[in-house]
Amino acid sequence: MKLWDKGYNVDSFVERFTTGEDYILDMRILPHDIRASKVHAEVLQKAGVLTDEELSKIKIALDELLKLYEGGKVKIKIEDEDCHTVIENFLTERLGEIGKKIHTARSRNDQVLTALRLYYREIIKDITESVKSLIASVKDFSKKYGKIQFPGFTHTRKAMPTDIKTWSEALVDSLKDDLKLLKAVMDITDQSPLGTGAGYGVPLNIDREYSAKKLGFKKVQKNPIYTQNSRGKFEGMIMHALLQISLDLNRFATDIIFLSFLGILKLDVSITTGSSIMPQKKNPDVLELIRGYHHRILSNEIFVMSIISNMIMGYHKDYQLLKKVVFETFDILIDMIRAMDIVFKKMSVDEKAASEMMDDEIFATHRVYELVKKGVPFREAYRIVAQKFKEK
Repeated sequence: MKLWDKGYNVDSFVERFTTGEDYILDMRILPHDIRASKVHAEVLQKAGVLTDEELSKIKIALDELLKLYEGGKVKIKIEDEDCHTVIENFLTERLGEIGKKIHTARSRNDQVLTALRLYYREIIKDITESVKSLIASVKDFSKKYGKIQFPGFTHTRKAMPTDIKTWSEALVDSLKDDLKLLKAVMDITDQSPLGTGAGYGVPLNIDREYSAKKLGFKKVQKNPIYTQNSRGKFEGMIMHALLQISLDLNRFATDIIFLSFLGILKLDVSITTGSSIMPQKKNPDVLELIRGYHHRILSNEIFVMSIISNMIMGYHKDYQLLKKVVFETFDILIDMIRAMDIVFKKMSVDEKAASEMMDDEIFATHRVYELVKKGVPFREAYRIVAQKFKEK
């Protein structure tokens, strides 16, 4: 039975359309919703809504539901709409009138916010660890090939000398900053929404500090209207932080494609693909997809920030559309990080090819500064060296 059922029929197409993909997507957050429901039941016991015996029965039933989920025996059906309905219906089937009490002092609005934030905390921890693993792989690559010099480029033309250590560890420094931003965003979003209902609180004295602490939140998100308004706003912050990681991967993927084209970097055949017509081809498809997927994440961020604009206070069904793009972004980014990690593990440097590109032109700026050290004004030294290359 639907939680909002009032005894009238809804057009079957409208019912499917409004349910959307929530019944599929919510499988991802169901265990977090179960966990939050156990804590909420404790809050209801503290408020006198549940007896000690009723609380015990609800927790046992929720543990049973979690085990069924972990065993692959729970499926959210389209008629269920979402994971919240599955939980309440399960408790009602198992416990009768006791199960009907679980939704006291909460709405699906604060319920989904709580489950989502618990999920975000878990998945972002996974992403953080993946980035740290990539950083370690890049450092190993740098340690092995770091001393090899090659031309740095501006405007895709040779500019000044650099080396593999400086180039590769630019990614390390960038990713470290990305992790700082991601941590800052998580510090902001680490607020418990549970107990704010549909955005206007609930007319029952409940211990929100207790549920926040039990669920591991840093603080209670007190203003109920802002709590509802923060859906999408917080996702937008998270998306922007994730976008910084994908941006770094995008740019370094392009660097690797370019430097491997020049022969400086060598891609192991195990990370290349072939052509159906040209037998000699070894294509850097993995890097092209890393580069391309960044734009998917960018478009997802724009979608999130766009869809939450121009809404009045309170919940709107538009919010439902956020789940798919946010979940997709997590999945894409995790794969991008893993792919780049593999690239750095299986990529090498052709020292001979790099050395052959270190011609006299690449040291032009160094020639200028040799004159500067002898007392020649920089601009005059610049013109003297420029003239020599003009003559060539």
